[in-house]
Amino acid sequence: MIAIGIHGGCGTLPVEMMSTAQWDEARAHLGDALRAGWALLARGAPALDAVEAAVVVLEDSPYFNAGYSCALNTDGEHELDASIMDGAALRAGAVCAVRRIRNPVRAARAVLDHGASVLLAGSAADAFAQAQGIAMVEPGYFTTERQVLALARLKARAEDGTIAMAGEAEKHGTVGAVALDALGNLAAATSTGGFNNKPAGRVGDTPVVGAGIYARNGVCAVSGTGQGEVFIRLVASYDVAARMMYARQSLESAANAVVHDALSAHRIGAGMVAIDAAGKVVTPFNTIGMYRGWVTTEGDLTVASHKEEHRLGRLVR
Repeated sequence: MIAIGIHGGCGTLPVEMMSTAQWDEARAHLGDALRAGWALLARGAPALDAVEAAVVVLEDSPYFNAGYSCALNTDGEHELDASIMDGAALRAGAVCAVRRIRNPVRAARAVLDHGASVLLAGSAADAFAQAQGIAMVEPGYFTTERQVLALARLKARAEDGTIAMAGEAEKHGTVGAVALDALGNLAAATSTGGFNNKPAGRVGDTPVVGAGIYARNGVCAVSGTGQGEVFIRLVASYDVAARMMYARQSLESAANAVVHDALSAHRIGAGMVAIDAAGKVVTPFNTIGMYRGWVTTEGDLTVASHKEEHRLGRLVR
C-alpha cells in the first residue's frame, strides 16, 4: 500500500490573476510532482525518496515559492529553508537561510543522511551542500519578475500603512510532500523561500521539526504552509500527531482542528498536507485556495488550486 500528497502553499492567487493556460500549467506541475514521487514508491523506494523527488519538481517550478522563483527579503535577497523527516526512526535534516543551493530539499536530505546534525544554517549549509556534490547556482538564478514585483508591492504597502491588507499570495508560500511507502514507512518534506519582504536572516517554521514538518510511523506525516512564526509557537505539525496519539483523533479531525481552530484563531492563512498510516491524505486550508494534490492507495491522482478538484486519472503500479 502506497500513497502520496503534496501542497504548493496556501498563498494561491485569485483565479482572475492568472490566465487559464497558466493555471493549467501550475496544476500540471503538481501532477508532475506527484508522478515523480509515485513512480519511486511503485518501484519499492522509501517514502523519503518519494517526498524528496516530489519537492524537487515543485522547487524547479516558477509557480511556487520554493527554489526557483522564491521570495525576496527586505534586502532584495533570497534565503531559502527546507527540511525532510523520516517517520521510521524520527530522523530529520534541514537547512535554513541558504542562498546557492538549487534544490534545498536535496541539502536537507544530505543533512539527514550524514547524521551529525539536524539543522545547518547559512553559508555553512551552502558549503556542506557543495561538498556533498549537490547542484549549486548563483543567487540570481532564483530571481523572477514575479517576485521582484511582489517585493515592490509589499514595500509600498509597508510605506503607506496597508500591509495588513496584503493577500496571502502577496506574502508567502511553501511547498511540501508526505508519503507512505510499501513497507509502511511515513515521510515528509517541506521547502520555502519564506515570505516577501521578510527581515534579512529570518527563519520560519519550514526547517523546524514539529512546526513546519513532522513524521512518525504508525501515526502521520505532515507538511505545513502559512505564517511560520505561529506554526513555531503552536508546534503545529507535531500537534496533529499529538492529537492522534493522545486524544485518539482521526487524521482528518486532528488536521482540521489545527488549521481551522488553533491556527485560524491567530487570524493567519494556513494549510497542511498530511497522511496517516493507512495512506489517507487530507489537505485542510483556510484561505481562498491552496495548491495541492494526492494519489490515493488505489492510484487515483487529483490536483487542485481552489475549491474545484481535477482528477487526472489512475496511475499503475
